[in-house]
Amino acid sequence: MYRIRFHGRGGQGIKTAGRILGSALFRAGYEVQDAPRYGAERRGAPIFAYVRAARGPIRERGVIRRPDLVVVADDTLVALPAADVLQGLEARSVLLVHSAEPAQVWVERLNAAGTVLALAPAEGEADALAGHTTAGACCAGAAARLLGVVPIGALEAAIGEELAALGPDLAARSLARAREGYEAMAAHAGRVREGGPVSAAAYRPPDWVDLSAEDVTRAAPAIHRPLTSVLVRTGLWRTLRPVLDPDRCSRCWWVCGSLCPDGAIGRDALGYPLIDYDHCKGCLVCLAQCPAHAIHAVPEHEAQPAERQGAA
Repeated sequence: MYRIRFHGRGGQGIKTAGRILGSALFRAGYEVQDAPRYGAERRGAPIFAYVRAARGPIRERGVIRRPDLVVVADDTLVALPAADVLQGLEARSVLLVHSAEPAQVWVERLNAAGTVLALAPAEGEADALAGHTTAGACCAGAAARLLGVVPIGALEAAIGEELAALGPDLAARSLARAREGYEAMAAHAGRVREGGPVSAAAYRPPDWVDLSAEDVTRAAPAIHRPLTSVLVRTGLWRTLRPVLDPDRCSRCWWVCGSLCPDGAIGRDALGYPLIDYDHCKGCLVCLAQCPAHAIHAVPEHEAQPAERQGAA
């Protein structure tokens, strides 16, 4: 059985990547199981999807703990412990990182036991104004080639089926990127091998721990205590940062401030919008709604160095 796990962030097409690969494997004659797993449904939040494929019935369920292939669409997740990108990797596993850094850099950084490959992103991959990114499709195409059992025709048909509802333009761009990913891994076709069955013989249920009941005033959530969410820096989810152009801003801050779903936009002393980057998740609703078009998106990996340089 093939066990594949995709990791990325909301908005990068990771759920769709799993569906594309699953549909392509089904067309190649496999029984398939694919599903996404995510917490907050917000652009920038970590997400993963998994795909199982076998010639016979699939009786495994749940998250894949021992993957044959792990595909990472956003390389910033590798250093994020909560993303669990490296969970279960073994010497036989293959790790594919969608990154501008070459594979050797990731080999040295991770000291991983298995094979580490890199897939270069397209120029301008983080195109906020386009509304969609094709990173997921590219990763799905690369994964299909690494398995070595998915013909290009099955991949193309799967993309046409899964993306038909999103319009011909996005489907065409995604198809082109999937082909690029497929061709980029030509030298490694068939590198991923099927994993053996996972035995449940050693499984033991978790032990129960009896806890004494606490007084309700201590055990209940403090719903009347204000500002507790301020301590959770949800801005760490962000991959694209909204940046204000003061020269174009008409200071109608109530538009972006009212429509921000997280209340992360206030007003400074001069009446300009003031974005709380500790809690802005990068959903870019403000960019879409600004009547003066005074807000534009900057990739976070470019904004942070510029911010540090400005502080210095």
